[in-house]
Order: sequence, then structure tokens, then C-alpha cells
Amino acid sequence: MPPFLIGSEIYRHSSYGPKHPLAIPRVSTALDLIAALGWLPEGGWIEAPRATPEQLTRFHTPDYVAALQRAEATQQVSPEERARHHLGAHGNPIYREVFSRPATSAGGTMLAARLTAQGGQAHAPGGGLHHGMRDRASGFCFVNDAALGLLEWLEAGLDNILYVDIDAHHGDGVELAFAEDPRVFTLSVHEDGRWPRTGRVEDRAGGAARNLPVPPGFNDSEMLWLLHRAILPLAERLRPQAIMLQGGADALEEDPLSRLALSNNAHWQVVEALKAMAPRFVLLGGGGYNPWSVARCWAGAWGTLNGFAIPERLPPAAEEVLRALTFHRAAGRNPPEHWFTTLRDVPRPGVVRAAVQRVAAAALRD
Repeated sequence: MPPFLIGSEIYRHSSYGPKHPLAIPRVSTALDLIAALGWLPEGGWIEAPRATPEQLTRFHTPDYVAALQRAEATQQVSPEERARHHLGAHGNPIYREVFSRPATSAGGTMLAARLTAQGGQAHAPGGGLHHGMRDRASGFCFVNDAALGLLEWLEAGLDNILYVDIDAHHGDGVELAFAEDPRVFTLSVHEDGRWPRTGRVEDRAGGAARNLPVPPGFNDSEMLWLLHRAILPLAERLRPQAIMLQGGADALEEDPLSRLALSNNAHWQVVEALKAMAPRFVLLGGGGYNPWSVARCWAGAWGTLNGFAIPERLPPAAEEVLRALTFHRAAGRNPPEHWFTTLRDVPRPGVVRAAVQRVAAAALRD
């Protein structure tokens, strides 16, 4: 069975606000680019359902879910709710779809888990909001769709799941969600010292977690080192029934919210390697704050999942999608031509530094 692609139109005209890093179109652009490449599944992508409040309370507290609903309805929060739930504070703005959009992200990831419960692969680029906590928003994440998707697999009877996170920021919300549940093993590759400043090598969440903090300038060769010296050996040791990969694109060199230096080739190599390591595989989106680098990365990840050849030059329809983008940060004032005409970045190899070798070795120590 070919992989499922799960999307929604809610992302097309939804924004966190003009000055927020998530003012950019990401999921809609990735889906448009996939369509322009002729890579849509037969019948197109599957509409992500909006998760109900009852479904969200499988992980989140009822008080928090109710506060999210009120915030969308009234477009305001009380001082008490702001302090308790971090709504309208700490980078988590009140905007028009503050409940509907994250509930749709959750619905899409939960659907991906259900569709693959008996085997298969799915991509839900609207998912990957890995910082959300049970009772509060965190790091632009209002609902932790990844945790809810993993719970779907657990409720289907799976008891050996691997969650891998390659976002530039530590997947703290997912790690905490399953810190006391040995059925879910979490592994996060993230920039050392970057917000939320958690995920040290020695933090293992009761043994069912590994953290691989990497230094600024983290390059393609170093990601391959971690893939073959830590991630795949751990997967081989665990022999998971299912793998969920959070593929945040903010570890790419062009991203404004990290100091890492990957090309999208490194992301696609992780997808290619992990998709074969378990009979169930779900790929999510996540971070990423440059519209060109995110769309090109996630479209190419979908191509990798399907085994499609990456074109050397984009067809005119795909190029048109990318030329229509605007970006108000400095990188958007004079974007390089290859952001419009290619999908694949030029590889960014480099020296595998001692710090990267150390975290790889530490990940394999019991």
C-alpha cells in the first residue's frame, strides 16, 4: 500500500500573526509543491479531521482544552489563564484558529497512527508540535499531536514504539509525556543550549530516552555519523513495531531560529533509513521558519518516502509555487535562485567533531 498523505486547508490562511515566526505558509506550500511535482497519491491527500475535545483530553487536561476553546471563541484570555496555560504569552499568541488549527494538527497525526496501525506509512506535515504540555502551550505548540498519535498506537495494542525527533529544538513535550512509559522510547537530536535548554546527554527519562545535543554548525557528515553510529543501532536493538519521525526543518542552514548547518539531504537520508526499520512509519512536520527551506525539505521527504526521483530542476508549476512566496526576514529580501528552481540542496559535508562523536557513543551506553 502506498503511503498516506494527510493535509488540511486550515493552514493556508491561518497565521500566528504578522510578526511571529509562524507567519509563513508552510504546510500549504509543501502540499502545493507536492501537487505541482505530480506526487499526490491517487485521489489526493486525505483531509485531516479536527480532533474533538474528548480526543484531546486523552493527553491534555480538560481545563486546558476548555481554555483553548474559549480563547478561540472570544479572542482573549484572562490573566489567570495566561499565567496557568501560557496562552497569549511566551510566544503562544491568541489568533483566530488558536483551537481549530492545533486540533486539526492533532486530528491528522492521530489519523496517521490509525491508518498505519496494521502496517503502512503516512506523512502528516501539519503535525510535529512536540513542545505542547498537558496543561499549557509551549514553544508555539498548543496541542501535542505527536503524543496523541503515539497514544493511538498504544491503544491499538502496540507496546514497542520508537519516536525520533530531528528538530533543532529538543522534543521535550514528547519525552516528558512518556517518561514513565517504557513502551515508548524517545530519541531527540537537537542543538545544544537552544531553547528549551533541556535534553542533555545524561537526561534519559527513566531509561527509555536518549538525547543527542549537537553543537552549532552541525553538518551533513555529522548527521550521518549520528544516524549510523547511534540512531540506527538503537533502532536495531529495540526492533520497534512502529516509528514516528518528527522532521522539523529548522535544523537546515537557512533557518533563522537555529545555528545548525544541515542540507535537506541529511533529512531525507534519515527518512530513507528509518522508514525501513519498522512495519509502521509516520513522518511529521515540526519546526521550520524559512518558507522556501521548509517546503523544499518536506516535499522532498514525501518524495523520499515514496521512492520518487528528486528532479535536478523543478518543473515550471513547482517553480511557480516557490516564486510566489514572500518572507519578511533578511533572507527573504534577495533569495538565491536555487530556492526557486531546485528541490535538493547542495550537500553540506564537514568534519565530524569530537562533540558529535561523544554524544553518539553515549547514546549506546546502557
